[in-house]
Amino acid sequence: MKIFVLLSRVPYPIEKGDKLRAFHQIRCLSKNNDIVLCALSDSPVHPDAIKILSEFCSEVHIIPIRKAGMVFNVMKAFLNGMPMQVGYFYRSSARKKIESLIKNCNPDHVFCQLIRVSEYVKQVNVPKTLDYQDIFSMGVKRRAETTSSLMSLFFKMEYKRLEHYEHDIFGSFDHKTIISLPDRDLLPHPSRSEVVIIPNGVDHDYFSPRLKQKTYDIVFTGNMGYPPNIDAARFIAEDIFPLVLKQVPGATLLIAGATPHARVQALQSRQITVTGWLPDIRDSYASSRIFIAPMRIGTGLQNKLLEAMAMKIPCITSALANQALGAAENTEILLGSNAREYADHIIRLLQDESYARTLAEKGHAFVKRVFSWEQSTEAMEKLFRGE
Repeated sequence: MKIFVLLSRVPYPIEKGDKLRAFHQIRCLSKNNDIVLCALSDSPVHPDAIKILSEFCSEVHIIPIRKAGMVFNVMKAFLNGMPMQVGYFYRSSARKKIESLIKNCNPDHVFCQLIRVSEYVKQVNVPKTLDYQDIFSMGVKRRAETTSSLMSLFFKMEYKRLEHYEHDIFGSFDHKTIISLPDRDLLPHPSRSEVVIIPNGVDHDYFSPRLKQKTYDIVFTGNMGYPPNIDAARFIAEDIFPLVLKQVPGATLLIAGATPHARVQALQSRQITVTGWLPDIRDSYASSRIFIAPMRIGTGLQNKLLEAMAMKIPCITSALANQALGAAENTEILLGSNAREYADHIIRLLQDESYARTLAEKGHAFVKRVFSWEQSTEAMEKLFRGE
């Protein structure tokens, strides 16, 4: 098949969850299909991006969306009752380019990742699939519940717009996919059961156990400019870690990931290291004794958990994050609901090496058994073919 893939971001470097999912789906799909990639970009493109993506794609087209037009398009979306997130990524000039590319390449299927780009192809008369990935409306609703009153009003308004849009765009696509069952259950559409669950995977050859001196006790990774990660990083450093220090005074915390927000950078201290972008995130996992992801807002499957478990690091997370993961509590993963519970889990893992090792081994076996990019993408390919 010839598949036209439309993305809201260039999927390289893969420092964000949507980029990671797109990159590996393209990589796996390219083994049996001809991939024509079209990606929007609101920032400078990495110098190696086209070269690396061309290894999997017969054509790579990058359409700049200049931030100069962002305010106008967001306001236009606001006046039209559309989500501002959709308006941010929409340009009429980009639509003409995309329609021209589709006409010229004559694909057998069009694949869109995220509702951000669905407006571009909803009228295109080609079999097409929308990957909701996760439910944006619910993520925004959760942010509304944890922010200041003024911003809460904004998020509540955007939540309603996203909810309506996620419902209305449903019928414009032949197939719909999503990352997990809990996310599908949140989709505001009566036919949500038609949506096919395509989970993320993990590159087990890349993220594998490695021997490295443990220089940190606790690690949290991710894009540190992303609001749910900012919230989690502050929760760890300001609420959980002080409780750990009372029992383990010499404990150390590593917060690793790209584009750290000022509020994350401010967490840096003698015992807390904030790295920013790292060329190889595996070093952060391998040099740490425990991984923690106490997610309180956001939706979807946390790739950071898959990576840490694949590297055989004992993991702690929230019930919210584990809904999509599905690991067995107290056997494959530990769950916390407040700072005291998270701190107690960390303290026990630091003080009982046998317990920590058993949890890590069970978690590693779970991820190896359940999560594979090849397996999940094969299911998606069958969907495209109507099998």
